Amino acid sequence: MADAFLFVYGTLRVGFDGPMARRLRDEACHFGAARVRGSLYRVDHYPGFVPGGADWVAGDLFALGDAEATLAWLDEYEECSPTFPVPQEYRRDRLIVETVDGPVQAWAYIYEHSVDGLERIDGGDFLAAG
Repeated sequence: MADAFLFVYGTLRVGFDGPMARRLRDEACHFGAARVRGSLYRVDHYPGFVPGGADWVAGDLFALGDAEATLAWLDEYEECSPTFPVPQEYRRDRLIVETVDGPVQAWAYIYEHSVDGLERIDGGDFLAAG
């Protein structure tokens, strides 16, 4: 998984001061701001990302030094590793992410449950939504 990138849009973002966000900043190199087509929904104290559509979701792009190890603990954090029962809340998949330097392929965690009844985060920016 050389040159692996990760797009984050919620509690793993640079502007969020949680233990997992700090761990990610310690283990990976912040590449910069990025965005992807899709929608964000408030699931609880965290968002769910659904790709597609005309809207943009704001986030951060990280270059992963040890992608296999970092993605393993992130899969546990996002509860989508094989140790969690199906149906899982998230799945990890690759997306095309827009950066100031152009498009990049990156891993992202995609919300898998229904968004019916969830509040949509207008503007697609979890940190700005408060």
